[in-house]
Amino acid sequence: MSLLKQNLFNDCYNEINGSIGSKSNDTENKPNNETEPFSPYQLSYLKHHRYSLDLPGIVQSKLGAGPQPQVGDAGPKLVVVMVGLPARGKSYITKKLKRYLTWLQYETKVFNVGNLRRHTSINNNNNNPPGSTSHSFSFFDPHNEQAKQLREHLAMECLDELIDWLKKGGRIGIHDATNSSITRRTRIMKRIQRESSFKILFIESICTDKRVLEKNIALKLSGPDYKNMDPEEALNDFRKRIANYEKAYETIGEQEELENIQYCKLINVGKKVIAHNIQGFLSGQCIFYLMNLNLVDRRIWITRHGESTDNTLGRIGGDSSLSERGRKFAACLTKFIKMQKDLFRQKQLEKYREELKEEKKRYLNFSSSEPEPPERNFLVWTSMLKRTIETVEKFDSKEFDVMHIRFLNEIYAGACEEMTYQQIEEEYPEEYAARKSNKLYYRYPGMGESYLDVIHRVNPLIIELERMTDNILIVTHRVVLRIVLAYFSDVEKEKVPHMDVPLHTVYCLQPKAYGTELLKWVWDENEDMFFQE
Repeated sequence: MSLLKQNLFNDCYNEINGSIGSKSNDTENKPNNETEPFSPYQLSYLKHHRYSLDLPGIVQSKLGAGPQPQVGDAGPKLVVVMVGLPARGKSYITKKLKRYLTWLQYETKVFNVGNLRRHTSINNNNNNPPGSTSHSFSFFDPHNEQAKQLREHLAMECLDELIDWLKKGGRIGIHDATNSSITRRTRIMKRIQRESSFKILFIESICTDKRVLEKNIALKLSGPDYKNMDPEEALNDFRKRIANYEKAYETIGEQEELENIQYCKLINVGKKVIAHNIQGFLSGQCIFYLMNLNLVDRRIWITRHGESTDNTLGRIGGDSSLSERGRKFAACLTKFIKMQKDLFRQKQLEKYREELKEEKKRYLNFSSSEPEPPERNFLVWTSMLKRTIETVEKFDSKEFDVMHIRFLNEIYAGACEEMTYQQIEEEYPEEYAARKSNKLYYRYPGMGESYLDVIHRVNPLIIELERMTDNILIVTHRVVLRIVLAYFSDVEKEKVPHMDVPLHTVYCLQPKAYGTELLKWVWDENEDMFFQE
């Protein structure tokens, strides 16, 4: 380092440390309500910290002793702008992304331009039946100037609503629209850039898989734009709408790169991903998550361990073994999952044969030399604690891939491990009251964990469950089970610590394009069988 650079570095370092890290004599002699104005170095230092690692309830930032300037909100704001033709999976992506970010405790909201258009249409056309719209394919014709102006107005109005919401405390706003022209995206960029603390991330969804596209179109026909409409007429109108968009569609690329804007292209729901200039923790989290999505039909089974000896005594935490009742549940669970594994394989083959018949009907000279699809692997994951390991000890390792993973362990209760709640109330009354008042944020004393700690500990599991195409059984504990179910069921964060997840109940999660289907099976001890509720 040159002498000039070294001196400049030292000056900056002394300026920051002298003003932020310690008090000068002048400051000590001033009244309490008077302080020196903050230097540009300090403001730059603070601004840098605002875009660092950001985990709600997990990371705390201390910029130094003494008063600190109020430079915007505590964390960065992110505007995610969707791009893509109709029926390319944009709404699927926004719903998934919103659910994931909300689960991570970021205030996230989707602002859908189509919903605003429909609402505006209904208000302007009182003769229309509820839920209908007068916007046929001609409304989306790029040569229809009047409609084009209205579409642009609605897009910017929706963006203004998003920005207002962020200013009131939101963290991540998602602008769900086609945003298919450079002109539209440039207007969006300029509007967002007027807000100094906001970052922009464009996400373009591209679909070249004809089968996926046809399924997406079928889903669109059941949407609000085509409610109570003849199916053939609706299909014809929607295909013409897509054709109108294609006339003026401009993919993300050079223009956004010249503006140094973050963007990501997702091709065929993450089979191919192109990312540019991704900066910041939030943007990185979004891209990493979206890279792991898939549409494969699969089953995610999840349950708590069988009853343990500590359960019978009302103790929390610990590492006790199963009770006799717990062992009986474990034996029945093994048979039940084996049966479900065989049923899934049977349905998989039936579906394959049905699709084969449809292909033969569609193509007269169709002939398939493809073999039957291979049977999926079936994974069994548990925590590292005895009661979960013992619950799956009868599973045949030739049929099931069994793994024990530490991040599936129960919440660590620190100094309260192996105590009953009554003992905690008697010995730690303040801790008991604090936990009762806010279970989500409460952290057990003695290096214990909070629900938020467990959420971020379990985050790799969620990513893996989104990525994998195999079927799986997860045997875990009450808090982890609540957190996983909350993610897939999009449960409000305040309700997560209070979800009812009793012992000896098995949940089956089936990811779908529109969300997650949840089935529940309960063990009947007398019958020694599972019954679906």
